[in-house]
Amino acid sequence: MRNKTAGVERMGQDDLEELDLRALSDAELVEQMHDDLYDGMADEVVEGTRILLERGWGAERVLADALVEGMRIVGVDFRDGILFVPEVLLAANAMKSGMAVLRPLLAETGAKPIGKVVIGTVKGDIHDIGKNLVGMMLEGAGFEVVDLGVNTDAEKFIAALEEHRPDILGMSALLTTTMPYMKVVIQTLKDRGIRDDYVVLVGGAPLNEEFGAAIGADAYCRDAAIAAETARAFIEQRRGAGA
Repeated sequence: MRNKTAGVERMGQDDLEELDLRALSDAELVEQMHDDLYDGMADEVVEGTRILLERGWGAERVLADALVEGMRIVGVDFRDGILFVPEVLLAANAMKSGMAVLRPLLAETGAKPIGKVVIGTVKGDIHDIGKNLVGMMLEGAGFEVVDLGVNTDAEKFIAALEEHRPDILGMSALLTTTMPYMKVVIQTLKDRGIRDDYVVLVGGAPLNEEFGAAIGADAYCRDAAIAAETARAFIEQRRGAGA
C-alpha cells in the first residue's frame, strides 16, 4: 500500500513550499514522479519528465521507469480498493501530460508500444466512463489504444481490427440488455475465420467470469487495473509462445 502523503512527509512539516525537483537525484526524482502521478499532479509530472530528458535519459527509459511504473502502483491500489475512480482519472491525466512530452521523441526513435488494443462499448450501450478508464490504464501500462467509442456494432469492430491489426480486442457493456451483443461480435470473428488472431477481453458492471467464458472471450476483467494486468500477461504469453 502506498502512502499518498509520503512525499510531503519526506519534506517535513516546515518545508511545504514547492519542492525543487532539480535538486533531487535521478532515483529520488523518479520516486517523486511516482508520488506526483499518484496524486494526479500533471505539471510536476511534466517537469520531472523534462528534467530526466535533460539529464540524458532516453524517452523509453523515462516512460518505463517513471510513468509506466508510477501507473502500475496506481493500478495496484485501485485494484485493492485504496484508490477510487476519480483519483485514478487524475493520475491517468497526469500520465497523459507526461506522455505528451515523450510521444514525439518515442516516434523519432521508432520505439514501439508493448502492444495495441482496440476497445469499444458494444451496440446499444452508450456508457463510456469504465471504457475510458480502461483505455487510460492500458496507455499507462504502455499500450497503444484505439478507442471506438460507444454503441459499436460488429462491423465497426471488424473494420477497426482490419485497419489497426491490434493484439487485443476489448469490449465493454454496462447494461444487461447489451451484454449478449458481445457474443454477436465474437461469433462474427469466428464466421470470418479471424477469432484466433486476437485476444478478446470483456468487462462491465453486470458481467462475470462465467459470462465471459460462455460467450467465448479469453478473459473477463472486473476493473481497469485488472484489464491492464491481463492485457500485459496475454502479450507476454503470446511472445513467449512465439519465441
